[in-house]
Amino acid sequence: MSRKTHPWGAPPWTVDFRPAPYALPEQVDFAIVGGGFTGLATAAWLRRMAPKKSVLVLEASSLGEGASGRTGGLALAETAAGPLPDLGDVLAGYKRILRTLRVDARLEIPGVWELGRSNPAKGSPISWNDSGNLQVVRAVPGGAVNPGKVVAGLARAAEGAGAQIVEHAEVQAIDYSHPLRLRVLQKRRARIQQRGICAGQVLLATNAFSLELPELQGATQPKLTLALATAPLTAAQLKTIGLSSRHPFYTVDLPYLWGRLLESNGIVFGAGLVPMPGSIASLFTKPGKHSSQFAAPNLYRFDVRKGEAAESFRWLESRVRHLHPALESVRITHHWGGPILLTEKMRPVFQRHPRSEQVIVLAGYNGHGVALSAYLGTWAAEALLARRALPSWG
Repeated sequence: MSRKTHPWGAPPWTVDFRPAPYALPEQVDFAIVGGGFTGLATAAWLRRMAPKKSVLVLEASSLGEGASGRTGGLALAETAAGPLPDLGDVLAGYKRILRTLRVDARLEIPGVWELGRSNPAKGSPISWNDSGNLQVVRAVPGGAVNPGKVVAGLARAAEGAGAQIVEHAEVQAIDYSHPLRLRVLQKRRARIQQRGICAGQVLLATNAFSLELPELQGATQPKLTLALATAPLTAAQLKTIGLSSRHPFYTVDLPYLWGRLLESNGIVFGAGLVPMPGSIASLFTKPGKHSSQFAAPNLYRFDVRKGEAAESFRWLESRVRHLHPALESVRITHHWGGPILLTEKMRPVFQRHPRSEQVIVLAGYNGHGVALSAYLGTWAAEALLARRALPSWG
């Protein structure tokens, strides 16, 4: 099946799962808005714990179309704000979830290297030229996954457990009456239909495309984060640049750079935000009031082949080629961008919606979403079933 070229480019993995076709139901026990890591993990966990409850996942586009299918795939411990109260062991929990749901994520956890331009660890295997001498500072828990396989695996687990998954079903508005009512625009066979669905409870798990929540404290900013992938490197090349041990990496100082090896021995490098903020402080402005219930951060206006995004990719590619002589002539095979939601305190938004106790909002992973999203998704499932309280992270 041919697909139109996406303005954000294509990552080096695919989601090889399409859900069975469903007509939208009139009523469900649980409606989940968003077909990424969070929504799919929540759906699968809900059906495991409450198999008699109906669960519906509504995805506005295709599964993994947003952050989940376009992440770089680094599985990190904790949150971007560190070990928050009651969080527990994210990586251990993530491994348990993948094992329980039988998801082949191609998970490797060798640890993640933190790189810096000062205070290197003794015997650093990395010595790269990037605004100074970039070397390993320390190793922290973590690893990497194949994001396409995680999305597909979680979707199979959810559908196999009895959840309904409907793609190209955009939730346009929510009526916060009792019961909750979702207005859904569904595209089927070139036809567009509008339906109303009553739901007992709702999880909003759309991350960078979440409902605007001016009543919640703290501003959020959706951006595109950029990545590229190289052709496979030889074992000798990997040894020369210091990546034989397959440790993913990220820098602890600026300019920021992160990366990891693919199964093919190609390397993913990522850096940059589009639109580029003028400063860290300018990332966070007070949310304005809009007539629509939904925020409209039109990230689709950015095309990785044009304008600011293309310029950012040229900058990133130049950085990669100058890191080490072994990378000077490496072939670049993929350029892509993916949405990221940044929060003012670098903490996930995980709380009840101010307009309804029956609606939970879970979003804003600040680049730590690969493991954390599924981990918190199962927590959300337990909260929806009144088996666990939500955290008080503020």
